[in-house]
Amino acid sequence: MLGIIFTGGEGPPPEVVRRLVDEGAKGALVVAADSGLMAVERAGVKADLIVGDMDSLDDQGRLASYPPECVMRHGKDKDYTDTELAFSLAVEKKCDTVWIIGGGGGRIDHLFAIRSLFEREIFPNRWITETADIRCVNAGGAENTPSTGCDTLRVCLEKGTQVSVFPLGGGPWEAKSGGLKWPLAGLRWDRGFFGLSNVAVDGEFSISAQEGRFMVILPLIKNKELQCLR
Repeated sequence: MLGIIFTGGEGPPPEVVRRLVDEGAKGALVVAADSGLMAVERAGVKADLIVGDMDSLDDQGRLASYPPECVMRHGKDKDYTDTELAFSLAVEKKCDTVWIIGGGGGRIDHLFAIRSLFEREIFPNRWITETADIRCVNAGGAENTPSTGCDTLRVCLEKGTQVSVFPLGGGPWEAKSGGLKWPLAGLRWDRGFFGLSNVAVDGEFSISAQEGRFMVILPLIKNKELQCLR
């Protein structure tokens, strides 16, 4: 099952959010992390669960239209971020694929906190902000890891679009690519290494994780669907 987490911070415009939710097909679990509820409602989507300390909501009255059992309020002095709580809840509800929508702009520590979720043993598959569509490409299911990403990402963008790649997790890492100006095959990856501003020469390209896990950062395309194929 797909879990879609809406969190605070900058995210796609409402029409793109609706397309993303439709892309996820019926049956997706929609979880709002605190002020992520505002983005859910702006897009005309219904949250199944709401979690957080609710300190960022513009109006606490928003919660009144949801059944009490769907609202999970935590104290402000909690040990986890609202996004982290929402992600754990989606995993608990047996979501084997998780997207995060929002989280752009704002405080840099919040940005790093979401980025850090992708380093964990159980990790999200996709993160969509106001400007970026970030994908996780993973060579394969580590034990006890319900979220395994995809092992091959195939994308059609405009010619010359920039693509950046970062290794995730503990490694080792090996990747192959097609259609990029600088091929990924044969590169020696290590922690702290990255491939910044590669180029999709003709627009169509693929990245395959042969070993390890990678974050692929793409521009958010507002009028096309990207494909993530196994």
